[in-house]
Amino acid sequence: MKRVLIVEDLPEAQLWLSGVARSAFNGAGFHVVGRCDDALAVLRREPFDLALVDLGLPDGNGTDVVGALRHHQPHVLSVVVTIHDDDDHLFPALQAGAFGYLLKDQPAEVLVTQLLRMAQGEPPLSPPIARRVLAHFAGGAQRRQALQRQLEDAVHLTDRETDVLQRVAKGYTLAEIAQQFGLSRHTVGDHIKQIYKKLNVSSRAEAALEAARRGLVAP
Repeated sequence: MKRVLIVEDLPEAQLWLSGVARSAFNGAGFHVVGRCDDALAVLRREPFDLALVDLGLPDGNGTDVVGALRHHQPHVLSVVVTIHDDDDHLFPALQAGAFGYLLKDQPAEVLVTQLLRMAQGEPPLSPPIARRVLAHFAGGAQRRQALQRQLEDAVHLTDRETDVLQRVAKGYTLAEIAQQFGLSRHTVGDHIKQIYKKLNVSSRAEAALEAARRGLVAP
């Protein structure tokens, strides 16, 4: 990660989050803003690789920043870092294009580890958030089966792609999936690209949601 955007309004939290990001990506350049308007302005003129975005900002919601990043710089990995662990904040952020969702109440070293694993392709989801994502789609066996049939009728994944999707949803890294199947990382990466294309998703977080809908992972 060479260019990191931090969107956080509280000075103390800005310092803390900057320290976490520097520990994970030493040598990266950082741009810190505290308002939605400032974030929207800077992302239109400067390229970034990673954005760490708080949701509760003085002039709006960080979800708007995530959505704007997806539109203007779709390659940027947008990660929400917030105190909110409820569905009303989580799912709009993921739907807007957030690659990950981390909670501020975790130790700094845990966040550093999650960001480092993100660089290997794993969506950074705090454990309570990952469980909430899966539980959201646990509406009973009949509902899951009906959704699975609908999706499978609409989109056909090969057996290998289904296996890869299942492991993506469980949080395995690209290297770990390759080792499990005895494949090269390049081959697994190609499978993941095909899965994204078929499911019309753009992040591992969205792919995890689809895997939950298909009943590939237990809530």
